[in-house]
Amino acid sequence: MPERAMIEVEDVSKRFGETPALAGVSLACPRASVLALLGPNGAGKTTLVRILTTLIRPDRGRATVAGFDVATEATPLRSVIGLAGQYAALDGLLTGRENLELIGLWYHLDKREYRRRAQEVLERLSLTDAGNRLVKTYSGGMRRRLDVGASLVGRPPVLFLDEPTTGLDPRTRNDLWQFLEELVEGGTTVLMTTQYMEEAERLAHRIVVLDTGRVIADGTAEQLKDLLGGDRLEARVTDSADLDRAAALLGELAGGPPHVDAEQRRVSVPTAGGTAFLLRAGLRFQEEQIRLDDLGIRRPSLDDVFLSLTGGHIRDAEEAA
Repeated sequence: MPERAMIEVEDVSKRFGETPALAGVSLACPRASVLALLGPNGAGKTTLVRILTTLIRPDRGRATVAGFDVATEATPLRSVIGLAGQYAALDGLLTGRENLELIGLWYHLDKREYRRRAQEVLERLSLTDAGNRLVKTYSGGMRRRLDVGASLVGRPPVLFLDEPTTGLDPRTRNDLWQFLEELVEGGTTVLMTTQYMEEAERLAHRIVVLDTGRVIADGTAEQLKDLLGGDRLEARVTDSADLDRAAALLGELAGGPPHVDAEQRRVSVPTAGGTAFLLRAGLRFQEEQIRLDDLGIRRPSLDDVFLSLTGGHIRDAEEAA
């Protein structure tokens, strides 16, 4: 009999007044894996996290975390989860160490244990030197790291992270990614929301895309990329006057109509021919004396997938982040 998923969501819906936030969402996340929720602002990601962490109740449907029902078993469920929301929930008048030890008290750990765990979190997140400083003196990146660390003091088997690396510099973001990978290797289950495609591609074993409160795609990063049809050969002409000739040439080689982007002076066609097709196309462009600024085979990125699925909103959200 297969092991039950650590997080299970079945037909969950939620409205705020007349506004639907979730409309029949279903998903599952196995133990010791990362599930990433992606989507534009207002897609319902944070609402789903709030339901799964017992902060609000669903209007319809059922959800369980670590075997506990989010609606009827909220109290025992809270003892097995950690949550880092979009904004750091820290007391600026306490030191970093005191904030972490306070979380340990809430988990009813004894003094020796919560002090040991607080020190471990400070060391793992490179905050040891700042551990005895007031949090109000921390930079934004330090606060974010401490907030994520606070969610780990109780060593929860399930961790919810709502856009955990928003506002972090690239080095800090990479350090946090590595830390999360180590946690998952140790058995932790992570559900995270993010607007960074690179983050989802590196960390997530499975990706669910939400838009207007509905699941519009679900799969691994590679499965989602395949939705756009695999590799494409792209050529960018130097002179716009050569665009039509370039399109005709690639259409002939590919045996189908090319995609033309006149503004970018770019022509592209799907291909499974790899390097051999690239070399053949390059030779033909040379024979026809069509000058190029760029020629290559492109694998669709996650950004391409989400731009296609969500109508371009994901890029706006990513720039805002």
